Amino acid sequence: MTDAATVTSSLFEHVASANEAVRHFRGRLGFETDVSDVWAELQRVESGEADRDDLGFVLIDTRNDASWAQGRVPGATHLPTRRIRDEAAATVAPGTPVVVYCWGPGCNGATRAALEFASLGHPVKEMIGGFEYWVREGFPVESASGRTQAVADPLTNVSTAALPDGGAPNGPISCAC
Repeated sequence: MTDAATVTSSLFEHVASANEAVRHFRGRLGFETDVSDVWAELQRVESGEADRDDLGFVLIDTRNDASWAQGRVPGATHLPTRRIRDEAAATVAPGTPVVVYCWGPGCNGATRAALEFASLGHPVKEMIGGFEYWVREGFPVESASGRTQAVADPLTNVSTAALPDGGAPNGPISCAC
């Protein structure tokens, strides 16, 4: 085993102290959540453990109308980023915590939406991975045609069918990180 003081990897030429790293990563968790964590919270509503009003946050899809029509996270509220400033007060009660998502990691729409909600005084988190990773992890998608669910992408999530014992018949496994 290599002594930490003798690490020579160029990756660690400039590295934060442990205290700086704690502040940084704790800070990121204050601003971000992921699709698996949102799925777990929404499951409380699906299971009857909580009412949507008691969930503790509103999930906002910030994509445009065409993207919304193609499919969305079940239970999400549609409010495109460009309309947040003018319509948020009529859509989300003041001070209500908000989780926002846009298309995916290659898009900063959710970041801009989070900034708008924060500017309006809402506690806000960005759902990293966005709708792309919601679909890739095999979570349900809702549209005017009803609910669908893709098979989980094995690069992002493990299907229960891939488990050695065949797994439970209840779909994808959310991240247990």
